[in-house]
Amino acid sequence: MFLSDVHLGSKHCHAAELAEFLAGLRCDRLYLVGDIVDLWWMAQRRARWSAAHNRVVEALHALRRAGTEIVYVPGNHDRPIRRFCGLALPRMRVRRRLVHATADGRRLLVVHGDDYDAVTHFGGLQERLGDWLYYRILSGNRLLNHARRACGLRYWSLAEFLKRRSGAAERYIARFVQAGLDDARRRGLDGIVCGHIHRAALCEREGLIYANDGDWVESLTALAEDPDGTLRLLAHTGETLAELPARAASGPAAPRALPHAA
Repeated sequence: MFLSDVHLGSKHCHAAELAEFLAGLRCDRLYLVGDIVDLWWMAQRRARWSAAHNRVVEALHALRRAGTEIVYVPGNHDRPIRRFCGLALPRMRVRRRLVHATADGRRLLVVHGDDYDAVTHFGGLQERLGDWLYYRILSGNRLLNHARRACGLRYWSLAEFLKRRSGAAERYIARFVQAGLDDARRRGLDGIVCGHIHRAALCEREGLIYANDGDWVESLTALAEDPDGTLRLLAHTGETLAELPARAASGPAAPRALPHAA
């Protein structure tokens, strides 16, 4: 299982949903692919830490006690943890990046994704304005879903809806995807698993796997590998959003996307 961009300690973290997801999880290995604890937010703004945040931490401890190996790959919002890369604790490791071998023999680079910022970011006023607007949208997303829950409706991401209608956002995501695939290709690997951009995806491009496990402030998703090597993108409800079948002996299988109801 792979998950990232939880942002514990920030007001936009959907900790209750994640705690429930983790409580029902059983896996051999769990990759935490960066931005799990939002140390940047906690240093810059008022930390938000509720009982639900505690339940997430307790659920991770419970998984480790049950035998799940946890691999922590710090991101840009929990960058100070990178000082501990190489540290090995009982059933827990901290790594800057690593290669995961799937059950069907594919080798995937596992990295948070902020390494590609130099390629994907414009910088300057446009980027600062985009950051400010993004956090305003996340606040609206949180308020909207409070109202939807009160009406008995399921979670729906306003932020994702608006980003998909922004040409600038789509161009940024395209640059990020290409940078990740280029990195995997240079390393002679079969693809990449990452986070960072808060856009969940599972597909095959240019003969390589691109898997982004999403986040827990917008998409509320995670990436799972089945015992045969099949990759699945999961919603917090357990629904399969996209699937990439295990590689057959005769060659790579085509990805299959499943419809995601709003």
